[in-house]
Amino acid sequence: MKKLFILFCLLPVLFNSHLSFAQTKIDPVEITSTVPELTDFHKIIYPMWHDAYPAKDYDALKGFTPQIKESVESINKAKLPGILRDKETQWKNLLNELNVSAKNYNAAVVSGDNEAILTAAERLHSVYERMNRAIRPAIKEIDDYHQTLYIIYHKHYPDRKFDEIARLTSILVEKAEVIKTYPKDKLKKRLGENINKFDISAEKLYNATIILKDAVNIDDPEKKKEAVESVHKAYQDLDAVFH
Repeated sequence: MKKLFILFCLLPVLFNSHLSFAQTKIDPVEITSTVPELTDFHKIIYPMWHDAYPAKDYDALKGFTPQIKESVESINKAKLPGILRDKETQWKNLLNELNVSAKNYNAAVVSGDNEAILTAAERLHSVYERMNRAIRPAIKEIDDYHQTLYIIYHKHYPDRKFDEIARLTSILVEKAEVIKTYPKDKLKKRLGENINKFDISAEKLYNATIILKDAVNIDDPEKKKEAVESVHKAYQDLDAVFH
């Protein structure tokens, strides 16, 4: 009975959350932090790096050249989903590196210099890994928060739809609290001494989110705008801890 009562109490919250997102009419692809073309490149990078490279199988390494060219061309044409717009400058810089690395790989193969091929493979793999890290969410909980913040900041805020923002602030507060209470043992290995920066940034994000929830319910447009911008800045600062 107790479980049924809890579920009954949660139903309005779940319904309102779903309704708020549905009313925004947003394509799920727009809030998914992936680039399918980069993901597909893994099918080439994996056997190149984990099989051919350590085995110094030069014939296999040479054989990847046309596939690498085709994949890089696809990545060049790829569009970042909306949620990754803040990463666009970094993405473009890494994309330039990827193109240079692919050209160097091809040149090494044409030259027949085996050491140059190994070096080119190593550099290509390195750029691929950095591109993945650039777009990969720091942790799932931060990505969940960002998905809601994206709708607020890029869909409702430009048109100052504060009523729509207000409908999402309770969800945002819940997600900010989950981030603030994230198990530190899971972060320690990844962040090391930066764990303190995470704690400070997560606390600032939570506080900024609480302020936003209050601000959108008062009749002061400037404070509303300031609160939205503060939340967005606090998110960026937290994300920067991981980069």
